Amino acid sequence: MYAERVVSGMRPTGRLHLGHYHGVLKNWVKLQDEYPCFFFVADWHALTTQYDEPQSIAQHTWDLIIDWLAAGINPNQATIFIQSRVLEHAELHLLLSMSTPLGWLERVPTYKDQIEKLSHKDLTTYGFLGYPVLQAADILIYRANLVPVGEDQVPHIELTREIARRFNHFYGREPEFEAKALEAVKKLGGKRAKLYLELRTRYQQNGDDEALAQAKAMLEEAQSLTLGDRERLYGYLEGRHRLILVEPEALLTEAAKMPGLDGQKMSKSYGNTIALREEPEIVTKKVRTMRTDPARVRRTDPGEPERCPVWQFHKIYTDATCHQWVQEGCRTAKIGCLECKQPVLDAILKEQAQFRERAQPYLDDPSLVRAIVADGCEKARKVAQETMRDVREAMGIDYT
Repeated sequence: MYAERVVSGMRPTGRLHLGHYHGVLKNWVKLQDEYPCFFFVADWHALTTQYDEPQSIAQHTWDLIIDWLAAGINPNQATIFIQSRVLEHAELHLLLSMSTPLGWLERVPTYKDQIEKLSHKDLTTYGFLGYPVLQAADILIYRANLVPVGEDQVPHIELTREIARRFNHFYGREPEFEAKALEAVKKLGGKRAKLYLELRTRYQQNGDDEALAQAKAMLEEAQSLTLGDRERLYGYLEGRHRLILVEPEALLTEAAKMPGLDGQKMSKSYGNTIALREEPEIVTKKVRTMRTDPARVRRTDPGEPERCPVWQFHKIYTDATCHQWVQEGCRTAKIGCLECKQPVLDAILKEQAQFRERAQPYLDDPSLVRAIVADGCEKARKVAQETMRDVREAMGIDYT
């Protein structure tokens, strides 16, 4: 069995804002302490909608990585890389597209939705229709078993599972599987090989779960096996064929509902964002001019926090004591809107100071970012190349 691994990516469409941080990056920072994580800039995905204006993608890519580092993504813990620099993504995408039914792609919930939302662009392209296959390749090439997503992205993970299942069905039944498995058994060494076969017999003939667990533990510890041989032996042990591509699970994340300055969802297209590394004077102006409860025309008018976008910011940035102060003060008009905004502003400025401090070394010396990406691409490429060797071998197209 393959080790637990997390993979996730972002399209480089511009500087990140607080919605990205509280919705995604804060969770990534937590995950990097719990799992081996692969975080990539999905620059090829950006081309699915920006194919006619790709010039900005390069700069957005470097800005995005600096924003990640500013948010607390640690290159000593997580692997940070750029999708297009690991060419195996494209190769696996091509091979998976050969066996992925067209109907599966046409039924993706976001396909027609995005075409309607971006009606000013011609998205009736092969690349846009096939982007879920590229997304599947991004995940499957690292044999990641966990993908952090919100509920709206679960259908994409299920499609990835179906693509992996179909691929394994066609190609997991490799020719001479048993002979190759027995050759792999020999690599365990005499005593371990004999024990493995005994445990396999106990499990398959008697349903002995303890024997299965013992055999799996032995395979996990075996240093003499390649990943391909290890998977053959797992399959041979359990009476199934070899697993080539891992079916990932959606790791549901509870994203903070970060509103924009106008109460809508925070989005660059709405012009209601606070960038991750905004200048303090700009943040101050934006917060102080935020919309509030329309019922509070005058300072003496009572208001209702639930109708006010500022209250949504309080839920993210301030504590229970402050919440009580806001609820009581707003409804009785004991506090004004500028007073109410001040604790939120203080918290955002404090948070942003940390972001800017982390980002500054990389802004001063861009070669540091290039070095992090080069190292991350090399690590990602090694894993991707190993997967592709197994994929080509399973498909019978490894001509070496």
